[in-house]
Amino acid sequence: MELHQLRCFIAVADELHFGHAAQKLDMLPSALGRYIKLLEENLGTRLLTRSTRNVSLTAHGALFLPEARELVTRADDVQKRFQTLARQNAGTLRVGAIDSAAISLIPHVLHHFREKWPGVEIHFLEDKSSRLLPKLKTGRLDLIFIRPMGAMDSEFQSQFLFYEDVVLAISQNHPLAQKTEINVEDLRDISLIVPEKRVRPHSYDLTLSLFEHAGFKPQLIQIADEKQTIINMVAAELGAAIMPKWVMRMAALNIKFIPIGRGYENIRNKLPMSAVWVKGARDETRDNMMQIVMDELKTITSLY
Repeated sequence: MELHQLRCFIAVADELHFGHAAQKLDMLPSALGRYIKLLEENLGTRLLTRSTRNVSLTAHGALFLPEARELVTRADDVQKRFQTLARQNAGTLRVGAIDSAAISLIPHVLHHFREKWPGVEIHFLEDKSSRLLPKLKTGRLDLIFIRPMGAMDSEFQSQFLFYEDVVLAISQNHPLAQKTEINVEDLRDISLIVPEKRVRPHSYDLTLSLFEHAGFKPQLIQIADEKQTIINMVAAELGAAIMPKWVMRMAALNIKFIPIGRGYENIRNKLPMSAVWVKGARDETRDNMMQIVMDELKTITSLY
């Protein structure tokens, strides 16, 4: 019986859906099913009842679920405690961030952090919010900068930092490129490139939120998920894109970035940035980093 098998079982028990649980764990449903089968074989009993539409706990599964949670929680606590001790002795800090934070926030705060604590070794990982949170929870990261999720795990503590501003990326050859700001009516006949919602939900919702009170539906095309690829598609005149302001720093030929009109505060509230760490975990190095972040927050906000 392995910890990963237990985590898989808990995810399925929470979601009662193999597809949703697999997405939560960032793995294929077929692989998830194999781990569950191995766990059941090791225990010698069925834990889940599966049909084409439904998943439910068996009587033994319901009895085993709290035991599995306790085992995983205990293992995670032991791992985090010893990782923290080792890190404090070695003087290291492991930071994770989404691309928006990696472009400006992280370089800015690391510069100031190294001036005060040059001996601390920094490890940095850039990834999506959904992949950074599990690494934080299991102690592989100490501090992350992400889009806050709707329902944050009770084990986490977070600090809201700022909202990012928003622009329209469009070919400089398009008539709209002459405008100084964009309003929703300007986009009635414009194809907008959006990522797949499952891959980048915040980016997808960012575009849709602009049309919440419009009298028409946007023309959406899903041909790219990564921001640099979307920018390249815009440059090729395949469509326009609603994007965070920081993408203006990307090297892009033949593109005009136009601010969104002041009347659309609802879309700006779709791009929050927060710092997140494990609640109750004592870490002086992490706290020193957060102090730098808060001291420099006014300057950092101006970059976005």
